[in-house]
Amino acid sequence: MAKTNFLSVDLGATSGRTILSTFDGTKVEMRELTRFKHPQVPISGHIFWDLPHLFNEIITSLKKVAAEGIEINSIGIDTWGVDFAFFGRDGQLLGLPHCYRDQYTNGSMERFFNESMPSKEVYDRTGIQFMEFNSLFQMDCLRREGCTAFEQADKILFMPDALIYMLTGKAICEYTIASTSQILNPNTGDLDEALLGKLGLSRDKFGVMTQPGTVVGPISEQVQKVTGLGPVNVVAVAGHDTASAVVSVPAKNSEFAYLSCGTWSLLGIESQKPIISEASFANNFTNEGGVDGTTRFLKNICGLWIFERSREEFYKDPVRFPGAPEGVAELSATCQESDYAGIINPDDPAFANPESMTAAICEYCRRTGQPEPQTVADYCRCIFRSLACRYKEIIALLSSMCGFEIKSLNVIGGGSLNRNLMQFAADECGIPVICGPTEGTALGNALLQIRAAGLVDSLWDMRKISAASVDLKVYERQA
Repeated sequence: MAKTNFLSVDLGATSGRTILSTFDGTKVEMRELTRFKHPQVPISGHIFWDLPHLFNEIITSLKKVAAEGIEINSIGIDTWGVDFAFFGRDGQLLGLPHCYRDQYTNGSMERFFNESMPSKEVYDRTGIQFMEFNSLFQMDCLRREGCTAFEQADKILFMPDALIYMLTGKAICEYTIASTSQILNPNTGDLDEALLGKLGLSRDKFGVMTQPGTVVGPISEQVQKVTGLGPVNVVAVAGHDTASAVVSVPAKNSEFAYLSCGTWSLLGIESQKPIISEASFANNFTNEGGVDGTTRFLKNICGLWIFERSREEFYKDPVRFPGAPEGVAELSATCQESDYAGIINPDDPAFANPESMTAAICEYCRRTGQPEPQTVADYCRCIFRSLACRYKEIIALLSSMCGFEIKSLNVIGGGSLNRNLMQFAADECGIPVICGPTEGTALGNALLQIRAAGLVDSLWDMRKISAASVDLKVYERQA
């Protein structure tokens, strides 16, 4: 078949990029077109996202496509979760969207539970783990504060939906991104009317519920004129970046767990229905929307954050930490020089954002009656083994709640390149650890566009393409 091009817009919480994906009928080749920063904007005591800047960066990428004479079949956008934008009846943006890192939501959960709806009922309706920055609590804070944009909004659109609206003029509510809000009810497949009522909102404030892989429509005539492109379609891919990443997992059957591994980690399974139970509530697991009616049943846990913060200290204080290799791979490999046996809980609040990560590790070890790490190699071994032990613990919990034995762990994202962490994971979990793709989000975004174009049929077909498109590394348990 002839090669077909697709443009993936992949927006993280600090930077974004656009990637050209070319499909030849068997595999996907990807090329980065643009990369850009989008810092948070502090105004009037709050933190916002510069949504017009993000939109303009997408326009810049489309101009580049036109200038290079590239024919693209469609455009897909994925972003981080929970945040949203307000639009007026005239289609204009009503102010900048709040950033989930804005601390205006501090204390919001308990207030909502005490005054609006008990926590157990909220969980039973949504199946989403509790975090103060979830859309539910953000919107409740804005309602209480009398936010003008909140009160006057004709449409409330989650971040990828907002950008699609700006490109096409069509208001949608893509299922996977809506599921991060703690307002969507996975049993009804739509926003929960009781929770909307507590916020003083009606369902028509949001776009039409849209499943991932749906063609929304062409870019507007204004965007066509500005970019030099024709009426290229925009596809609602899995708008939540993790949902797009899970599409790219090259699994051969359903008995797998996935680990999206970076600074933070998301470890979960793909379920045919939500898992909302006493156990999932007690362990604060979450049910987020997936592709083809699946649910991503998962736990947000610490990733390589502890290592990254410790690495900064190694380089800033060479007297205390002599001989730390400068390369990340070389530094990681020092763990092989240590036989340190201490283990920390990476999800302990002490490691959320301490002034000194290495001091926090030492304090935790003292508190739990373990020897403190002494060398750079000790710290690296402690961090990687502790993460691997946490993976083992979460996999055991997942198995107990999902009703099947997990037979492999598929790791996607940049953390899959850390050989030592991956080997520790295989040793602790006792199942094969299959690593790749590292660019899972962008690939999953493209795969959903490929399916929307009618070039493949099923989720498993997309996963076969993923497996053919990347070099996978498999780690087995060592004796």
